[in-house]
Amino acid sequence: MPTHSTKPSDFTRSWYVIDADGMVLGRLASEVARLLRGKHRPYFAPHLDTGDHVVIVNADKVVMTSNKAADKFAYRHSGYPGGLKATSYATLLADDPVELVTRSVRGMVPKNRLGRQQMTKLKVYAGPEHPHAAQSPVAHDVPGARRVSA
Repeated sequence: MPTHSTKPSDFTRSWYVIDADGMVLGRLASEVARLLRGKHRPYFAPHLDTGDHVVIVNADKVVMTSNKAADKFAYRHSGYPGGLKATSYATLLADDPVELVTRSVRGMVPKNRLGRQQMTKLKVYAGPEHPHAAQSPVAHDVPGARRVSA
């Protein structure tokens, strides 16, 4: 019997919408990365983009536990000597929650062109509204993710 190899014509992509209100950032990001990679599918192949589209709403209401908001930093570099900038996660959550959630998910996908292709299927919005109603996304409940009341 020959070994089955998944081809791009063998699967269809779904759309999921996840409400991040009160969710812990790391647990949310790991589930979103799993959906983007397609690891929930029986025909997952690590060399193909078999994942689905994910829309995250209410990114401004995501929660970080055990004082991580103050202790962790997001770094970027201008490319010039001394050009390292550090921003605390608390500041990033207040100023640009979309960037915070996107950075967290990006850290959990492969660091190559396949990971960059998978990240194009992620749409993050700070508020409860999103413009992807025409794709009729299905609400996805993140298993094991607890919602923390603020």
